[in-house]
Amino acid sequence: MKKTLAIVLSLVLCIGLLAACGESESTPSTEPTTATEPSTAPSTEPTTDTESVSGNVIANGSTSMNDVMLALIEGFSSVQPDVAVNYTGSGSGAGIEGVLAGSCDLGLSSRALTDDEKASGAVENIIALDGVAVVINPENTVTDLTTEQIAQIFTGEITNWSEVGGADAPIAVFGRENGSGTRSAFEEIVGVEDACAYTNEYSSTGDVIGNVASNPNAIGYASLSAVDDTVVAVNVNGVAPSEETVLDGTYEIQRPFVIVTVEGTELSPAAQAFLDYAMSADVADIIAGAGAVPANG
Repeated sequence: MKKTLAIVLSLVLCIGLLAACGESESTPSTEPTTATEPSTAPSTEPTTDTESVSGNVIANGSTSMNDVMLALIEGFSSVQPDVAVNYTGSGSGAGIEGVLAGSCDLGLSSRALTDDEKASGAVENIIALDGVAVVINPENTVTDLTTEQIAQIFTGEITNWSEVGGADAPIAVFGRENGSGTRSAFEEIVGVEDACAYTNEYSSTGDVIGNVASNPNAIGYASLSAVDDTVVAVNVNGVAPSEETVLDGTYEIQRPFVIVTVEGTELSPAAQAFLDYAMSADVADIIAGAGAVPANG
């Protein structure tokens, strides 16, 4: 009897243990995982902020801005290939008058605007700074002039190169035509407005440089960006004209390069796009490469 009872108890114990083991087994979860994976779907956002525009832009004015304008137009064509920018160099005065009259979209001036021009609605958008170099023939031995000496030469008080350390030879004074931005800037800075005694006046920067290059006794002025090895730019008050000396202000004879618009007049999308491009910091290298000093770089 005792033996039978022991067997029964053993069976009950085994059955209990087997049941307990069955209850301890884990059941795989059927719930979805909640881990967040990074999305690999392509973005539908635009890859550029530049809105494409098309049309024609008429820009007219300063001949001194020729190199800068041509470089900007070339760069702009890669950004807005459907815009044609047409530039004519007819002088700063003509450019300012043209934009005020509505005959061009953008005026170009190589001098600061006058109070009268601003009162007429002209708006000054400065894209660069430029030194006005005083240029002489390479045969001339003079290397440095003071602003006072320059003023005296251009007003006719000094008429011979020997008076400023050069050869005994008469000075031929060349300059730009009335209305030129280069002439206005030069005369204002040097203090010889409406007082110059020019031997000859020319309608473009290139003509001034060419005639100084062909006359050993000549002196003239030109945009620093246009000076080449056919002439020599003299130091002024001991400072050589360069991008660095224009930027730091130590070279005194300098002026702004300006795109002129009209207050209250909305530009076409194409003209506005070009103005925004020319005023942006992105074109600093382009302007510097053209020989001027970026104003917004």
